[in-house]
Amino acid sequence: MNLTDQLGTLESSLDELILAAKSIPVSPESSPSSVADSLADAAVEEKPPVAEEKPTLNVSRPEKNVIAMTIGGVSVTLSPEGVSELIEELSNARASMDVEQPPGLPNGWRFVATKNPVMATQRYANGDRLLVLRHTGHGWVPFSFSPDMVIEMYAMLTKR
Repeated sequence: MNLTDQLGTLESSLDELILAAKSIPVSPESSPSSVADSLADAAVEEKPPVAEEKPTLNVSRPEKNVIAMTIGGVSVTLSPEGVSELIEELSNARASMDVEQPPGLPNGWRFVATKNPVMATQRYANGDRLLVLRHTGHGWVPFSFSPDMVIEMYAMLTKR
């Protein structure tokens, strides 16, 4: 499934996907993309009536290296690799949405900071720089900076 198909699936109504998911068996070995493919196929095949109540998302950790997610009674168990795949898919979808992230840090925002992350850099012919940082939760996170932004970032980091 290409990114356009995935975005189309994500843009489908949550109610339709939940109702379609009830007919799909889910095993602990299911990956986020295989579940998403099955949901997309089922949602295309039938147009169920609108659910009376909106389903809720429940996330739990039954084991240290396992995440269990339940939406509308349908559960999926994810390994660390499955969680990474889900984060990447959601991140790609979120980046393409019209509503941008807030410009400032939201009040009450919870985060895990990675101290002294592993990083890699690359220079482009136009002078831009790619900086990729390895976050313990998000994985490899790439940022591209113009030459002016590199100078501004250097000034911010060396300011006393």
